Amino acid sequence: MARRGSRLLVAALAWSAVGGIFALPFILRGGGYGALLAGIINWWLWGALIPLISHVDDLLAARCRRLAWLAMAHAGFGLSLTALYVAVAAPLEFYLGLNQWNPWTELLGLLDWFMWAFLVYCLILGVMKAVKYYRRHLLDELALARLERRLLETRLNALRMQLDPHFLFNTLNGISAYVAPEPRLARKMIEHLAELLRLSLATRDRQLVTVAEEVDFLEHYLALHRIRFGERLAVSVSVAPQVAPARIPSLLLQPLVENAIKHGIAGRVEGGAVTIAAWQDGERLRIRVADDGVGLPPGWQMDHAHGVGLSVTRERLLASYADGGEFAVRNGDNGGAEVSISVPLLLHEKESHAHIHD
Repeated sequence: MARRGSRLLVAALAWSAVGGIFALPFILRGGGYGALLAGIINWWLWGALIPLISHVDDLLAARCRRLAWLAMAHAGFGLSLTALYVAVAAPLEFYLGLNQWNPWTELLGLLDWFMWAFLVYCLILGVMKAVKYYRRHLLDELALARLERRLLETRLNALRMQLDPHFLFNTLNGISAYVAPEPRLARKMIEHLAELLRLSLATRDRQLVTVAEEVDFLEHYLALHRIRFGERLAVSVSVAPQVAPARIPSLLLQPLVENAIKHGIAGRVEGGAVTIAAWQDGERLRIRVADDGVGLPPGWQMDHAHGVGLSVTRERLLASYADGGEFAVRNGDNGGAEVSISVPLLLHEKESHAHIHD
C-alpha cells in the first residue's frame, strides 16, 4: 500500500510539473495562479486517463493487424475520449472560476478546446508508443543476447565433444602401447588423463575461470602430448604472478594450444616448440600462444579457416568482452604463427579485495 501511495505521489508531482510548464505562457501573460491551477487540473485528468489509453492501445495493437485499421480505431477512440475529457474539464474549470467563458453557451471556445485536447491525446499516444517500442527493442536485444550466448555455449560444448573423442582415442592408444613395456609411464598418463577429465567436468558449468586454473588444466593436457611426442615437443609456459587470479573464459587456451601443436609441430620430423605467455599490460591482460612451425599460408583469413577451434574461441572472447576484447592471428616475427589476446584485467573477487586493502 505504501509503495502504491508513493507511486501516486510521484505521478501527481510529475503531472503537476507538466501542467506548470504548459501553463507558463498564460502565467507570463497575467493569468496568475488561476492559469497554473487550470494547467495542473488538465494534466491530472490526462494522467488519470493514461492507464485507459495504454490498455486500449494494447487491445487495438493485438486485434488490428493492418496499419490503416489501427489508425482508424485509434482516431475513433481518441475523438471519443477527447470529447469525454472536454465534457469533464471544461465545466469543472468554469465552476471553479478558472475559465471566463461559459462552455454551455460559447461553442466556439469549446471546439477550440476539443481540438487542442485531441492534439494532446495524439502526443500522449505517440510518447506511449515510443516508450513501448523502446522497451520491446530492449527486450528483443536481451533475447538476442541470450540466444547468442546459448549458441556460443552450444558451440563450446560441440567443441569439447569434437576435441575430446580424438584426443581421448590417441591418448588411450598411447596408454595401451605403454602398459606392457613401461607400466609406470602408462600409469602416469592415466593420472594426467583422469585429472584432465576431472578439471573439465569441474569447469563445465562455469563461464569464467582464473588464469591459474586454465593453466593447471593446460599442464595436464600438455603432459599427455609431451609423452606422445617426446623430445619433439618443447613447451614454454610463462604466466606473470599478478595475472594468475585474473578471470578468463573457460577452455580459452586449450583450443589455441591444440591448434599450435597440430599445425606447428605435428607432421614435422624435427618437431617444434610452443610458447604460452600471459602478462599484465596496464589495466589489460595479454596472452600469446605461438609456435615455430611454417606459419600461416598466403592469403589466410580467419573466416575461411578450417575447424572451429579458432573461430569459436574468438566469438566467445568477443562476446565475453564486448567492450574491449581483442583477438588476432598472424605470422610470428621469427617464423611460425601466433595468437594474441588482449582483454580487460578482471581479478578474482578475493584477490581484488586484497589489492584494495594493500
